[in-house]
This record gives sequence, C-alpha cells and structure tokens, in this order.
Amino acid sequence: MNVLVLGGGGREHAIVWAFAQNPTCGKLWCAPGNAGIAQDAECVALNAEDGTAVLEFCQREGVDFVVVGPEAPLAAGVADVLRGAGVTTLGPGQDAAMLEASKSFTKEICEACDAPTAASRTFEDHGEARDWLESQGAPIVIKADGLAAGKGVTVAETLEDAQAALDAIFADGPGARVVIEEFMSGEEASLFVLADGEDLLLLGTAQDHKRAHDGDAGPNTGGMGAYSPAPVMTAEVTEAAVETIIRPTLREMVKRGTPFQGILFAGLMIENGKPRLVEYNVRLGDPEAQVLAMRMGAQLFDACLACANGTIASAPAINWADDHAMTVVVAAKGYPGEYRKGEVIGLPRLEDPGTKIFHAGTKKADTGIVSNGGRVLNVTARADDLKAARDAAYGAVERVDWPGGFYRTDIGWRAL
Repeated sequence: MNVLVLGGGGREHAIVWAFAQNPTCGKLWCAPGNAGIAQDAECVALNAEDGTAVLEFCQREGVDFVVVGPEAPLAAGVADVLRGAGVTTLGPGQDAAMLEASKSFTKEICEACDAPTAASRTFEDHGEARDWLESQGAPIVIKADGLAAGKGVTVAETLEDAQAALDAIFADGPGARVVIEEFMSGEEASLFVLADGEDLLLLGTAQDHKRAHDGDAGPNTGGMGAYSPAPVMTAEVTEAAVETIIRPTLREMVKRGTPFQGILFAGLMIENGKPRLVEYNVRLGDPEAQVLAMRMGAQLFDACLACANGTIASAPAINWADDHAMTVVVAAKGYPGEYRKGEVIGLPRLEDPGTKIFHAGTKKADTGIVSNGGRVLNVTARADDLKAARDAAYGAVERVDWPGGFYRTDIGWRAL
C-alpha cells in the first residue's frame, strides 16, 4: 500500500518511522518532510495546505492512503478534498477540525454536550475583554481563539500578565478573538483516541512539558519533552474522560452533521481523580507522538488505516507492552523567541534499537545536517521503566554535538 504523510516535523517523523515497520506499508512519501524523515521515506516538495496539489500528486503517483499530520492542512480542508476524490484519508474534515481551529467552538460543543471544562467567555472587542478580565482577577487563562501551534495560551498568575497577553492577541487587528477562562488546578495529561463518528479506539496517554526551562519556568512552547504512559491517567480516570468528555463530544459532532474522523487529542486537567477538558487537538501531539509511536511501533499503521477505512469498531485494541518511553526536545537557543538557523549538528550513531532521534526542524545542506527550526530534535527512548527510558534518552542527548542547542534536564520530573 502506497502512503503519503503530510507534514515535516517531529510528529511526522515518528509517524513515518512507525509506518515503515509495517509490511503492509509499501512506498512511503512525506511532504515536505525533513532531513531525518528522508532516511525513512521519500520527501517531496508539496504544499501540505494545498488540497488540489496534494490530490494531483496522489493521483499521479498512485497513493492509496494519506495521513494528515499537522493541524493547518486539516483546518484548510485538505482531508475533504482528498476524501471527496476517493482517496483513503486519516484526518477530520474542515468543519470537524474546528475543535482545534476555534477554542470558542470547542467551548460551545462542551456546553451543548455537558462535557466538564473550565468556565469561559469569548470576546471580539478588546475593551469588553479588558473590562471582564479586570472583574475576574488572576490567576486566569487567556487563549487566542485560532490556531497557534501550541503557543497561543497564557496561564497568567497576575492581572498584569493577563492584560499583556490580551493586548498581544488584539494587536493582530480586526478579527481577533479571545477566550478568557477560569484557572483550573490539578495535573495535566493527554489522552489520544482514533475516532470515526461515535466509534473510537484508545491510542494511549502521555504528559508533556510546555515551559521552556527546568522547573516549568520560562515561556510557553510547543512542548519541550514528553513521556508515556501518564501515571495520573489510571484506568478509572481514562474511562471517566472517555465517557464524560470524548464520547459526548463525538455524539454532538454527529448530531450536528459534522462527524469526526481521525485522531482526537484531549488535553485534560485532573483534580481529585476527575478530568476536565483543557482543549482539543485534532491530530497527534508533538512531542507526544514520538513517545506513543515508540511504544506502538507498526501497530500505529494498522490502527490509523482501520479508522480511515471506517472499520475501527472491529479493529483490535493496541497491544501495549509493559513499557515506558520518554522524549527530550533539543531546541535552538532563543526558542520560542528569535533563534538562528543553519547551524551544523553532529548526530551520534545510536546502536540501541530502543533509542531514536526524531528530526523536527532539520534540513540537509552541503555541510551536513543543519538546524532549520525552533524545536530541532526529539531524542526518544523506550525501556521497561521510566527511569531507564530517561537515562537512555539523556545519554543520547549528551552525545549530540550542537553548541547552538539547549534542552530541559528535568523531563519526567513529576512522575519520577
């Protein structure tokens, strides 16, 4: 079966790597890919957000199955174009992708299906938003309404920080929308499912680290590391999240005539064993995909294909080993602010099959592999327990020769 994966980050490298291990997967392309993905698939210069161009490639090359990795092509309706032309595709249509593309839409869905989440209000007027904010005080959460690559959220400890976040969102000009919501205390975790209408298959749990520096200090990022499984996501908590949040959401989407098909990622806040929804994403997380792919391996392909084919209800559950995985992000100094590109990276040769470096922001140059983004590498390890996975991951990180990079040294601290 010929497969095309859309995207070019660490998430897509993890997907490509897992798919390549499955004998059902034949020719494998990735668009646009990166220097690491090129080791496992043929990279092609396609605009992943141009549905017409992607469809033309699929028809020309005989692509049987497309997986849309990032959120932007989904929000642009690429999955609609492909499915409309008969191409088997994993990923929600544009209407269902609103669960990530609009935080106010997700709040509307949660209210309609009584899914537990933080109380909130949505504003399009800067003055009204500021007045409401001042009436609420801090701590409080400020969210840009649209796609923000995982960085459009400010958890403000002071009113001054909240006002600054509000000002930054409305500085974008007309059309800006903001969601202001109550601060939720507890422990955050991520739950992933494959969903097709009201049918679903659990894809596992993970926890990531959003802040740039050790001790959960510094600015919010797209994620500086992750581990799986998430200890806080016990069987009881997972069941509660599925039954009170995910299933009601799927039913509501079907009721509206926009059924969800693809990967649904629920960011949760757990307090006293009770989950509440923080936000939805409509694709695998990054860097959560890296630890999930390491643990699932070739099974990820079979599960994704079953979902795209509409046979997820009869698909076997993921056969999880009693293991753990951790990934450590190596980012360019200055990220998530300004950073340099084009710096040569010396990559170690890893003999341990349980350790893998997934590329997120790299490209091939005459000088070798060079940096080409903010988050550049995901050094990932799988082991019998989380401590062993951490030791293996950090052991590999220390062998990366890149003076221009930095990483957190405390990934997994909450669990360990």
